[in-house]
Amino acid sequence: MLLKLDNPKDLIDSISVISELVTEATLKVNKEGLSIEAFDPANVALVNFRMPSSSFSQFDIEGDEDLGINLDDFKQVLRRATAGSSLTLKKDKENMLDLEIKNKIIRNFSLALINSTKEERKAQDLKFSSEVELPVDIFSDAITDGAIVADACYFITDKDSFVIEAKGSLNKTKTNLTKNEAKISGNGKAKYSLEYLQKFIKASKIASNVKISFSSDYPLKLDFKDKVELSFILAPRVEEDE
Repeated sequence: MLLKLDNPKDLIDSISVISELVTEATLKVNKEGLSIEAFDPANVALVNFRMPSSSFSQFDIEGDEDLGINLDDFKQVLRRATAGSSLTLKKDKENMLDLEIKNKIIRNFSLALINSTKEERKAQDLKFSSEVELPVDIFSDAITDGAIVADACYFITDKDSFVIEAKGSLNKTKTNLTKNEAKISGNGKAKYSLEYLQKFIKASKIASNVKISFSSDYPLKLDFKDKVELSFILAPRVEEDE
């Protein structure tokens, strides 16, 4: 297996986000490209990452590969690839993942591949009643605002608006968007953890828009898609309104 990226920025940014949710993951490599699907340790969130084979300037595989990796170690190595660097990933015969970072000079790292002890779980098939698409910077601002006053926020849609509302014991904030600022469809209301949402919005580095899918008291799905795809599914907080 030998994979080469002339511009690894999207992989670097994506792994940086994913590593905040999970410490170990399996990099799956097949003819379609490279992917990761993993639950966080609390089984509250699922992350799904896909980088198509067309993103690579060289994509040589003999068959499917499952590469167990410590994501924190992987992230630290990827961060050594500065602007203008190329990145090559190669699996050697000693069960190591070799990484070559090439710019003015060539630097090599070898990371031990690991056997994940976690049982693989598949995401359930979800159907949503509400969908919203909006610029990622607007969404990021609303989540950051909410985290100032509370630890969770409500997503509320009707046919004409999308509201992100957070209420603390004393303070509250609300972002109200109309169809002038976002594509909105459906009706729903659900509550989600701002701790997780703050981690998810760091994916704003890889896409200019975000697609939000949810239903009342139902999991949330966030899709960030450009040259790569990074999506998150988050369990709702189901509790009585204060």
